[in-house]
Amino acid sequence: MNFTEHAFLFDCAGDALMAIEAIPVDPSSIGVIVVVGGPQYRVGSHRQFVLLARALAESGFATMRFDFRGMGDSTGGARSFEAVANDIQAAIDAFFARHPSIGQVVLWGLCDAASASLMYCEASQDARLAGLCLLNPWVRSEASLAKTHVRHYYRQRLLQREFWLKMLTGRGNPFRQFGGFLRNLAQSRRASPVKARTFQQRMAQGWRKFSKPVLLILSGNDYTAKEFLQFTRDEAGWRGVLDLPNVRMTTLEDADHTFSSAQWRGEVAAITGQWLVSILPHHGVAQSPTVPEKAAS
Repeated sequence: MNFTEHAFLFDCAGDALMAIEAIPVDPSSIGVIVVVGGPQYRVGSHRQFVLLARALAESGFATMRFDFRGMGDSTGGARSFEAVANDIQAAIDAFFARHPSIGQVVLWGLCDAASASLMYCEASQDARLAGLCLLNPWVRSEASLAKTHVRHYYRQRLLQREFWLKMLTGRGNPFRQFGGFLRNLAQSRRASPVKARTFQQRMAQGWRKFSKPVLLILSGNDYTAKEFLQFTRDEAGWRGVLDLPNVRMTTLEDADHTFSSAQWRGEVAAITGQWLVSILPHHGVAQSPTVPEKAAS
Protein backbone atom coordinates (compact mmCIF):
# COMPACT_ATOMS: atom_id res chain seq x y z
CA MET A 1 0.00 0.00 0.00
CA ASN A 2 1.71 3.20 -1.22
CA PHE A 3 -0.61 5.69 0.47
CA THR A 4 -1.71 6.67 3.95
CA GLU A 5 -5.14 7.56 5.31
CA HIS A 6 -5.82 10.37 7.78
CA ALA A 7 -9.02 11.52 9.48
CA PHE A 8 -9.32 15.20 10.33
CA LEU A 9 -11.82 17.98 11.00
CA PHE A 10 -12.18 21.23 9.10
CA ASP A 11 -14.33 24.30 9.65
CA CYS A 12 -17.37 25.43 7.71
CA ALA A 13 -19.22 28.46 9.08
CA GLY A 14 -18.38 27.46 12.64
CA ASP A 15 -19.24 23.77 12.28
CA ALA A 16 -16.73 20.92 12.35
CA LEU A 17 -16.82 18.71 9.26
CA MET A 18 -15.31 15.22 9.29
CA ALA A 19 -13.03 14.19 6.43
CA ILE A 20 -10.81 11.26 5.54
CA GLU A 21 -8.04 11.59 2.99
CA ALA A 22 -6.00 8.95 1.18
CA ILE A 23 -2.63 10.44 0.24
CA PRO A 24 -0.02 8.75 -1.98
CA VAL A 25 3.66 8.99 -1.15
CA ASP A 26 4.20 11.06 -4.32
CA PRO A 27 0.81 12.55 -5.27
CA SER A 28 -0.15 13.76 -8.72
CA SER A 29 -0.71 17.44 -9.41
CA ILE A 30 -4.48 16.75 -9.52
CA GLY A 31 -6.42 15.57 -6.48
CA VAL A 32 -9.99 14.30 -6.09
CA ILE A 33 -12.70 15.40 -3.68
CA VAL A 34 -15.60 12.98 -3.37
CA VAL A 35 -18.86 14.91 -2.92
CA VAL A 36 -21.36 12.73 -1.09
CA GLY A 37 -24.96 12.42 -2.26
CA GLY A 38 -27.61 12.29 0.41
CA PRO A 39 -28.80 11.30 2.71
CA GLN A 40 -25.63 9.34 3.45
CA TYR A 41 -22.11 9.87 4.71
CA ARG A 42 -18.53 9.59 3.48
CA VAL A 43 -18.39 5.77 3.20
CA GLY A 44 -21.00 5.58 0.41
CA SER A 45 -23.34 2.78 -0.65
CA HIS A 46 -21.58 -0.60 -0.60
CA ARG A 47 -18.46 1.25 0.70
CA GLN A 48 -17.96 2.64 -2.78
CA PHE A 49 -16.35 5.92 -1.70
CA VAL A 50 -13.87 4.15 0.57
CA LEU A 51 -12.85 1.75 -2.19
CA LEU A 52 -12.73 4.47 -4.82
CA ALA A 53 -10.53 6.74 -2.70
CA ARG A 54 -8.09 3.92 -1.96
CA ALA A 55 -7.92 2.78 -5.59
CA LEU A 56 -7.23 6.31 -6.83
CA ALA A 57 -4.65 6.90 -4.09
CA GLU A 58 -2.86 3.70 -5.06
CA SER A 59 -2.63 5.16 -8.56
CA GLY A 60 -1.16 8.45 -7.35
CA PHE A 61 -4.21 10.67 -6.86
CA ALA A 62 -4.73 12.21 -3.44
CA THR A 63 -8.41 11.76 -2.58
CA MET A 64 -10.60 13.28 0.12
CA ARG A 65 -14.14 12.37 1.16
CA PHE A 66 -16.11 14.23 3.79
CA ASP A 67 -19.46 14.62 5.55
CA PHE A 68 -21.62 17.66 4.88
CA ARG A 69 -22.89 19.67 7.83
CA GLY A 70 -25.52 17.72 9.71
CA MET A 71 -24.49 14.36 8.20
CA GLY A 72 -22.31 11.52 9.45
CA ASP A 73 -19.83 12.79 12.03
CA SER A 74 -20.08 16.48 11.09
CA THR A 75 -21.83 19.02 13.30
CA GLY A 76 -24.50 21.50 12.27
CA GLY A 77 -27.95 21.25 10.76
CA ALA A 78 -28.72 19.00 7.81
CA ARG A 79 -29.32 20.69 4.47
CA SER A 80 -30.40 19.65 0.99
CA PHE A 81 -28.05 19.12 -1.94
CA GLU A 82 -29.19 22.51 -3.26
CA ALA A 83 -27.52 24.30 -0.33
CA VAL A 84 -24.07 22.71 0.13
CA ALA A 85 -21.89 25.08 -1.94
CA ASN A 86 -20.27 26.48 1.23
CA ASP A 87 -19.48 22.94 2.42
CA ILE A 88 -17.83 22.06 -0.89
CA GLN A 89 -15.81 25.28 -0.89
CA ALA A 90 -14.68 24.67 2.69
CA ALA A 91 -13.62 21.13 1.74
CA ILE A 92 -11.55 22.42 -1.19
CA ASP A 93 -9.98 25.10 1.03
CA ALA A 94 -9.05 22.48 3.65
CA PHE A 95 -7.63 20.11 1.04
CA PHE A 96 -5.31 22.77 -0.42
CA ALA A 97 -4.32 24.03 3.01
CA ARG A 98 -3.14 20.53 3.89
CA HIS A 99 -1.54 19.80 0.48
CA PRO A 100 -0.30 23.03 -1.12
CA SER A 101 1.81 21.11 -3.65
CA ILE A 102 -1.34 19.79 -5.37
CA GLY A 103 -2.38 22.26 -8.04
CA GLN A 104 -6.03 21.44 -8.78
CA VAL A 105 -8.86 19.12 -7.81
CA VAL A 106 -11.64 17.19 -9.50
CA LEU A 107 -15.10 16.98 -7.92
CA TRP A 108 -16.51 13.44 -8.09
CA GLY A 109 -20.22 13.02 -7.35
CA LEU A 110 -22.98 10.43 -7.72
CA CYS A 111 -26.68 11.34 -8.07
CA ASP A 112 -27.53 14.59 -6.27
CA ALA A 113 -23.82 15.00 -5.43
CA ALA A 114 -23.25 15.39 -9.18
CA SER A 115 -26.05 17.98 -9.17
CA ALA A 116 -24.46 19.79 -6.20
CA SER A 117 -21.08 19.83 -7.98
CA LEU A 118 -22.59 21.50 -11.05
CA MET A 119 -24.39 24.06 -8.90
CA TYR A 120 -21.11 24.77 -7.11
CA CYS A 121 -19.54 25.52 -10.51
CA GLU A 122 -22.43 27.82 -11.37
CA ALA A 123 -22.13 29.70 -8.08
CA SER A 124 -18.36 29.92 -7.68
CA GLN A 125 -16.53 29.46 -10.99
CA ASP A 126 -13.69 28.11 -8.85
CA ALA A 127 -10.44 28.19 -10.86
CA ARG A 128 -8.98 25.46 -8.65
CA LEU A 129 -11.17 22.83 -10.33
CA ALA A 130 -9.46 20.68 -12.94
CA GLY A 131 -12.57 18.75 -13.92
CA LEU A 132 -15.84 17.13 -12.90
CA CYS A 133 -16.74 13.46 -12.68
CA LEU A 134 -20.54 13.13 -12.68
CA LEU A 135 -22.41 9.85 -12.19
CA ASN A 136 -26.17 9.50 -12.80
CA PRO A 137 -26.93 13.20 -12.15
CA TRP A 138 -30.22 13.94 -10.38
CA VAL A 139 -32.62 16.18 -12.34
CA ARG A 140 -35.87 14.83 -10.89
CA SER A 141 -39.13 16.73 -11.36
CA GLU A 142 -42.69 15.43 -11.52
CA ALA A 143 -42.82 16.04 -15.26
CA SER A 144 -39.43 14.48 -16.03
CA LEU A 145 -40.21 11.39 -13.95
CA ALA A 146 -43.55 11.01 -15.72
CA LYS A 147 -41.87 11.26 -19.13
CA THR A 148 -39.32 8.64 -18.12
CA HIS A 149 -42.06 6.26 -17.00
CA VAL A 150 -44.04 6.78 -20.20
CA ARG A 151 -41.05 6.28 -22.49
CA HIS A 152 -39.19 3.55 -20.63
CA TYR A 153 -41.16 1.79 -17.88
CA TYR A 154 -44.40 1.13 -19.76
CA ARG A 155 -42.62 0.21 -22.98
CA GLN A 156 -40.47 -2.27 -21.05
CA ARG A 157 -43.51 -3.71 -19.25
CA LEU A 158 -45.28 -4.40 -22.54
CA LEU A 159 -42.34 -6.55 -23.63
CA GLN A 160 -42.28 -8.64 -20.45
CA ARG A 161 -43.82 -12.12 -20.60
CA GLU A 162 -44.95 -12.05 -16.96
CA PHE A 163 -46.96 -8.87 -17.58
CA TRP A 164 -49.08 -10.56 -20.25
CA LEU A 165 -49.41 -13.72 -18.18
CA LYS A 166 -50.87 -11.64 -15.35
CA MET A 167 -53.29 -9.94 -17.71
CA LEU A 168 -54.41 -13.19 -19.39
CA THR A 169 -54.84 -15.11 -16.14
CA GLY A 170 -56.73 -12.32 -14.38
CA ARG A 171 -54.02 -11.72 -11.79
CA GLY A 172 -53.29 -8.23 -13.17
CA ASN A 173 -55.55 -5.21 -13.31
CA PRO A 174 -55.46 -3.72 -16.83
CA PHE A 175 -57.56 -0.72 -15.77
CA ARG A 176 -55.08 0.21 -13.04
CA GLN A 177 -52.14 -0.20 -15.41
CA PHE A 178 -53.82 1.90 -18.11
CA GLY A 179 -54.86 4.50 -15.54
CA GLY A 180 -51.30 4.84 -14.33
CA PHE A 181 -50.11 5.26 -17.89
CA LEU A 182 -52.66 8.02 -18.56
CA ARG A 183 -51.74 9.87 -15.34
CA ASN A 184 -48.06 9.81 -16.22
CA LEU A 185 -48.79 10.88 -19.78
CA ALA A 186 -50.84 13.85 -18.55
CA GLN A 187 -48.15 14.82 -16.03
CA SER A 188 -45.41 14.60 -18.66
CA ARG A 189 -47.28 17.12 -20.86
CA ARG A 190 -48.21 19.52 -18.10
CA ALA A 191 -46.41 22.85 -18.25
CA SER A 192 -44.38 23.76 -15.18
CA PRO A 193 -45.35 27.00 -13.41
CA VAL A 194 -43.00 29.94 -13.89
CA LYS A 195 -40.90 30.42 -10.75
CA ALA A 196 -37.42 31.26 -9.52
CA ARG A 197 -34.54 29.41 -11.10
CA THR A 198 -34.83 25.68 -10.50
CA PHE A 199 -31.92 23.57 -9.38
CA GLN A 200 -31.97 21.94 -12.84
CA GLN A 201 -31.47 25.36 -14.46
CA ARG A 202 -28.61 26.11 -12.09
CA MET A 203 -27.04 22.77 -12.99
CA ALA A 204 -27.31 23.48 -16.73
CA GLN A 205 -25.77 26.93 -16.33
CA GLY A 206 -22.95 25.48 -14.24
CA TRP A 207 -22.30 22.86 -16.92
CA ARG A 208 -22.18 25.44 -19.72
CA LYS A 209 -19.89 27.75 -17.73
CA PHE A 210 -17.44 24.95 -17.00
CA SER A 211 -14.94 24.65 -19.85
CA LYS A 212 -12.64 22.06 -18.27
CA PRO A 213 -12.94 18.27 -18.71
CA VAL A 214 -16.15 16.56 -17.66
CA LEU A 215 -16.51 12.79 -17.28
CA LEU A 216 -20.10 11.53 -17.30
CA ILE A 217 -20.69 7.94 -16.15
CA LEU A 218 -24.21 6.55 -16.53
CA SER A 219 -25.83 3.31 -15.43
CA GLY A 220 -27.77 1.54 -18.16
CA ASN A 221 -30.21 -0.01 -15.70
CA ASP A 222 -31.22 3.13 -13.79
CA TYR A 223 -34.24 5.39 -14.16
CA THR A 224 -32.32 8.37 -12.74
CA ALA A 225 -29.82 8.06 -15.62
CA LYS A 226 -32.62 7.58 -18.17
CA GLU A 227 -34.42 10.62 -16.76
CA PHE A 228 -31.22 12.65 -17.04
CA LEU A 229 -30.73 11.69 -20.70
CA GLN A 230 -34.37 12.53 -21.43
CA PHE A 231 -33.90 15.89 -19.71
CA THR A 232 -30.92 16.76 -21.93
CA ARG A 233 -33.07 16.12 -24.99
CA ASP A 234 -36.27 17.84 -23.87
CA GLU A 235 -35.17 20.92 -21.92
CA ALA A 236 -33.93 23.91 -23.89
CA GLY A 237 -31.24 24.84 -21.39
CA TRP A 238 -29.76 21.35 -21.54
CA ARG A 239 -29.78 20.59 -25.25
CA GLY A 240 -26.30 20.02 -26.64
CA VAL A 241 -24.44 19.78 -23.32
CA LEU A 242 -23.49 16.15 -23.96
CA ASP A 243 -21.96 17.15 -27.31
CA LEU A 244 -19.64 19.77 -25.86
CA PRO A 245 -15.98 19.03 -26.71
CA ASN A 246 -14.91 18.84 -23.05
CA VAL A 247 -17.43 16.08 -22.21
CA ARG A 248 -16.63 12.37 -22.23
CA MET A 249 -19.57 10.03 -21.62
CA THR A 250 -19.54 6.32 -20.87
CA THR A 251 -22.35 3.93 -19.92
CA LEU A 252 -22.15 0.74 -17.88
CA GLU A 253 -25.05 -1.01 -19.59
CA ASP A 254 -26.13 -3.42 -16.82
CA ALA A 255 -25.22 -1.31 -13.79
CA ASP A 256 -27.81 -0.06 -11.29
CA HIS A 257 -27.94 3.39 -9.74
CA THR A 258 -25.39 2.83 -6.95
CA PHE A 259 -23.11 0.39 -8.82
CA SER A 260 -23.93 -2.28 -6.26
CA SER A 261 -21.64 -5.06 -7.52
CA ALA A 262 -17.88 -5.26 -7.01
CA GLN A 263 -17.43 -5.46 -10.79
CA TRP A 264 -19.34 -2.23 -11.43
CA ARG A 265 -17.56 -0.39 -8.62
CA GLY A 266 -14.24 -1.55 -10.01
CA GLU A 267 -15.17 -0.42 -13.51
CA VAL A 268 -16.18 3.01 -12.22
CA ALA A 269 -12.88 3.41 -10.36
CA ALA A 270 -10.88 2.25 -13.39
CA ILE A 271 -12.73 4.60 -15.76
CA THR A 272 -12.24 7.47 -13.33
CA GLY A 273 -8.53 6.73 -12.96
CA GLN A 274 -7.95 6.47 -16.71
CA TRP A 275 -9.73 9.77 -17.29
CA LEU A 276 -7.69 11.46 -14.55
CA VAL A 277 -4.48 10.30 -16.20
CA SER A 278 -5.73 11.70 -19.53
CA ILE A 279 -6.33 15.20 -18.11
CA LEU A 280 -3.02 15.43 -16.24
CA PRO A 281 -0.69 18.11 -17.55
CA HIS A 282 1.60 16.36 -20.05
CA HIS A 283 -0.23 13.07 -19.30
CA GLY A 284 2.36 12.05 -16.77
CA VAL A 285 3.11 10.82 -13.26
CA ALA A 286 0.11 8.78 -12.17
CA GLN A 287 -0.70 5.26 -13.24
CA SER A 288 -4.10 4.19 -14.51
CA PRO A 289 -5.60 1.90 -11.86
CA THR A 290 -6.59 -1.67 -11.94
CA VAL A 291 -9.15 -1.82 -9.20
CA PRO A 292 -9.47 -4.94 -7.03
CA GLU A 293 -12.21 -5.08 -4.43
CA LYS A 294 -10.66 -4.42 -1.02
CA ALA A 295 -11.55 -5.91 2.30
CA ALA A 296 -13.33 -3.64 4.75
CA SER A 297 -11.09 -1.81 7.17
